[in-house]
Amino acid sequence: MNLEKPAEPKKKFSIEIPEIFRPIERVSSVRSFLYWNIVDDAIEEGENRGPEMTAGLDANSATTNGAPGKKTDDGVFTVSVTGAYENDGFKGDGGGNPHKPPRELTDEEASQQGKFKMSTKEKWRILKNVTAISCAFMIQFTAFQGTANLQSSINAKDGLGTLSLSSIFAALVVSCIFVPSFLIKRLTVKWTLCLSMLCYAPYIASQFYPRFYTLIPCGIIVGIGAAPMWASKATYLTQVAGVYAKLTDQAVDAIIVRFFGFFFLAWQTAELWGNLISSLVLSNPHGTDAGTTDYDLCGANFCASISNSDETSAVASSELFEIMSIYLACIIVAVILIVILVDPLSRYGERQRRNSAVELTGIQLLSATFIQLKKPYQQLLIPMTIYIGVEQAFISADFTQSYVSCAMGVNNVGFVMICFGVVNAICSLLFGSVMKYVGRVPIMILGISVHAAVQIFLLLWRPHPDNPLLFFMASGLWGVGDAVWQTQVNGLYGALFRRNKEAAFSNYRLWESVGFVVAYAYSTQLCARMKLYVQLAILVFGFLLYCVVEIHHMRKLRKQKIKEKRAAELAAKRQAAIDQEPETTDDEKDDIDDEIIVTHL
Repeated sequence: MNLEKPAEPKKKFSIEIPEIFRPIERVSSVRSFLYWNIVDDAIEEGENRGPEMTAGLDANSATTNGAPGKKTDDGVFTVSVTGAYENDGFKGDGGGNPHKPPRELTDEEASQQGKFKMSTKEKWRILKNVTAISCAFMIQFTAFQGTANLQSSINAKDGLGTLSLSSIFAALVVSCIFVPSFLIKRLTVKWTLCLSMLCYAPYIASQFYPRFYTLIPCGIIVGIGAAPMWASKATYLTQVAGVYAKLTDQAVDAIIVRFFGFFFLAWQTAELWGNLISSLVLSNPHGTDAGTTDYDLCGANFCASISNSDETSAVASSELFEIMSIYLACIIVAVILIVILVDPLSRYGERQRRNSAVELTGIQLLSATFIQLKKPYQQLLIPMTIYIGVEQAFISADFTQSYVSCAMGVNNVGFVMICFGVVNAICSLLFGSVMKYVGRVPIMILGISVHAAVQIFLLLWRPHPDNPLLFFMASGLWGVGDAVWQTQVNGLYGALFRRNKEAAFSNYRLWESVGFVVAYAYSTQLCARMKLYVQLAILVFGFLLYCVVEIHHMRKLRKQKIKEKRAAELAAKRQAAIDQEPETTDDEKDDIDDEIIVTHL
């Protein structure tokens, strides 16, 4: 008895595979055979397959995830596979289940977390603040430098004018040690700046009644206010330069020097405006007579004397009143500019900067400047900083007296100093912009080369009124060197001591004031030749120590870059090792992957 069930005719169903996948089918013949048997079974039981690929036996269409298919005359189903497959694992990533974006921090919350929010448009506001401070200092020192340049003329009796200038710098030395850090911590940078600038007003007002008991105390007030004024200015420019560099994605050092360059461009023009105002107002300035006829005693051979100590001022009281009124108004305008146009530094992270530092006691605040002296960089920069004060005192007092006044007459001093101020201002702006392309070291080398060459020239030159161009050339080249020191050394302090700006710039003003005091101290005791020798020695010694600072700083930065490079290389090697590891073999997972690929086709 034949128990075998007669075979029923079975309808053949096939799905055409594109030619490009024929090699895959031949290579994986066993896998393909199993797969198509599964498909045949699925087609026979297609009614219960739901959203899977189904093909009914008695239907003229097939569906793949709802996509219609058609049957040909040969019994071959053409199935559309353009429909997508739902993946429940990714539901909600798109618009199906939107999430509320995280709430932005408020200014108070950001401040508590040590952060502050900033827009890229803030860079224009920063430039406005830098411009306002620069213009305020220009107006301020138009009044002060104009008054200082007249002291030897309008207050020549008993050397009162020179003595008042000495009291300013002596008080400045003491102020640099104790006042800036304490005052800035209490009043913040902006209001410290305003109060310090107001300290110049009494000295200008005392010129209406110049006596020992009026000029000297007012000069001491100027010295006390000068240190926190310069420290707060430098702190403000350095802080906003860091923010500006972050907003514009530029190097911080270059931005600091650029801001200082723009500042000193405006500040140095005060020499021009101060001399111009005094020249226009004073119709009969003291000492308009020509210099001595014995030119061999001028220049490097000139030795200071006090023969004019009994001379009185030839400036009329009405003219003196007029010019001092103009200068006093300049002080008031400068303070108003700071109050109205300059934003508080808290807008640019002053609160975070102050909170990040350890809160000091009153005694520690007073000794912050001394603590700064413990740093090796600060110690190495002291001679260079002293030289800045010495060279400024020389050009404003000794050069004008020993060379210009002696050979050409006092009436030409203002014009020669205008040349110095104009060249100094132009170079301050130029060096601030060029620094980002060539670096600080080449500009510093230019500074020492120019000043050393000018001083050697002054040692050999015998000034004579028949060669007026040489006077302007010497003052202009001196302005080139001074622009280098003012921009680059200030920028160097800001770059090296970012965490202790107030104490660092207090030290800068301290040792610069020491240079002024030293220069004024030996001014009446030494001849011009010896002064030039002393200056050359300080310049060379200070520059050598500056080179030590730069070399050590460059090595430190190079080591830091090497360390960062090694860390990056190590991370890259680790990633490469992970990428080269062989994948784990999982036959079941591979079958699923192949099925997914074929199904999508």
